[in-house]
Amino acid sequence: MKQPLSLTWELDSIFEGGSASPEFERFLSELEGDISRLAEKVRAAQAPADLESTKALDSMIELLQSCTARVVQASEFAGCLGAQNQQDKAAVRLSGTVAGLSARFQGVSSEFENVLRQTEDEVWREWMARPEIAPLTFVLSESRDHAREKLSPELESLALELAVDGYHGWSEHYETIVGSIAIPCTGEDGEKVLSAGQAFNKLHDPDNNVRKDMFAKWEKAWEGVADYAADTLNHLAGFRLKLYERRGWDDVLKEPLSINRMSRESLDVMWDVIVKSKPALIAYLERKAKLLGLEQLGWEDVEAPLARSSGQIPYERAAEEIVTQFGKFSRKLAAFAERAFDGSWIEVEDRPGKRPGGFCVSFPLSKESRIFMTYSGTPSNVATLAHELGHAYHSYVLDDQPVLNQNYAMNVAETASTFAEVIVSDAQVKAAKSDEEKLSLLEEKIQNSVAFFMNIHARFLFETRFYEKRKAGLVSAEEISALMVEAQKEAFGGILSGYHPHFWASKLHFYITGVPFYNFPYTVGYMFSTGLYRLALQEGSSFADKYDALLRDTGVMTLENLAAKHLGVDLSQPDFWQGAADLILKDISDFLDMTNHLA
Repeated sequence: MKQPLSLTWELDSIFEGGSASPEFERFLSELEGDISRLAEKVRAAQAPADLESTKALDSMIELLQSCTARVVQASEFAGCLGAQNQQDKAAVRLSGTVAGLSARFQGVSSEFENVLRQTEDEVWREWMARPEIAPLTFVLSESRDHAREKLSPELESLALELAVDGYHGWSEHYETIVGSIAIPCTGEDGEKVLSAGQAFNKLHDPDNNVRKDMFAKWEKAWEGVADYAADTLNHLAGFRLKLYERRGWDDVLKEPLSINRMSRESLDVMWDVIVKSKPALIAYLERKAKLLGLEQLGWEDVEAPLARSSGQIPYERAAEEIVTQFGKFSRKLAAFAERAFDGSWIEVEDRPGKRPGGFCVSFPLSKESRIFMTYSGTPSNVATLAHELGHAYHSYVLDDQPVLNQNYAMNVAETASTFAEVIVSDAQVKAAKSDEEKLSLLEEKIQNSVAFFMNIHARFLFETRFYEKRKAGLVSAEEISALMVEAQKEAFGGILSGYHPHFWASKLHFYITGVPFYNFPYTVGYMFSTGLYRLALQEGSSFADKYDALLRDTGVMTLENLAAKHLGVDLSQPDFWQGAADLILKDISDFLDMTNHLA
């Protein structure tokens, strides 16, 4: 790899000039024109009456795919601009412009789905059998089925247009709330003000006093904006619920399950396995409290590192370690990661003005990805870096697929990312040179289990109950906080001494409009990737090709069919999920055995 590595990403190769880019303005103008042209084609189109008339729709599908790729390219670029500098007002304006174009395009897509919906079954079968169309059969059939469950194209289009300044507007308003967060901190350099992203990293400090002080300030900061966040959350939920009602949907999980291409049966079986596994996690948290010298863990202690002075991990060293460990599983994955580091695809600089959290976006036209995070040298940061590289690799594997077939669900997206993460973490544990090092790395690994089995479960319980309560009317900030604490107590087995009442206000995921219920897919991805990793350990080096083949099918299969085809397992039964849980429970058992003499 090149040395030194850049701490900031490079966006000019996507569109030169940032938020003032003339190139991007021209791109948006051309996209707007092509969306209008597509709209004219769609409105003039009729459902094909026979096989021959399906050929007239080929150019429409080609333009649809082209517009899809460009809408994604524009949306991701605007998102990157806003994330790197939350004070960039031009980026906010561009995000609004792109959101408007995206809504128009979704409206046109909805009208196109009506053409699919109106096509007779016999003609449909012949149409999908055509060699030019056959690769798109799954996606087009899925769109046809969805159209049959929605409102008329005119009403769906209207809802999408109104959502720009309503539904999506509230989501953007939340970003403004986050940008206003300023948290005072006293350090070696004296008093300074931290952004939400910078303060978040302080919550994982090895020093208990630093954690407690920052958590108190963190809670106070979010309590100060709770009424604004509650307004935002209420209106986002209200929009969704009203749209669901008009469509005749009475289950708030219908849409997220459909988007994630999985069944309620598989989800319920997975949660059941997890709930039955929680006593082991509770035992781990009890042991961790003793190791930290505490009677009970508070919320701020759950993710605290056991090592009080582990030292910072330099970014270059983290990059080298990730590439090395990736290479032990797949040379292709390692080479891709090296390309991302050398190509300045990754934004890690610790500076004010950035939005909190980490993400990966992929640009279908450029065939490149960009990764965003704030790196401060913690083991958790290294895990996040590997996680986001897993997302980027997933998109890379799909680069040669038709654009419509590159749209994979969040749960399998989280499968690729957490699989990459566990490659690094498991290899580090096995290569540990001392019991102390092994214990530290093992604890970091188990923390993922706590996050996905408990923290994410709390989010799922909270959001499910909040939506049910929201059906009866607006929910106050105080009531929302009470729901949050109730969910946290249940998910953590009541083991903590204190909870995070305003977690709902601080977590971006509750305010994302693109994917409702941005929680359970994380746990599904974690469990699915752990199950994959268990099989990889059993099969050895040959599994890398099987893994790539599975990723290539993620845009054209349900989760259940992916598992059946590539793994030979039935996700509606507990066996696969239990196998994944057993691998996790083994880590906990090893941790408890290693710390018996320390407790």
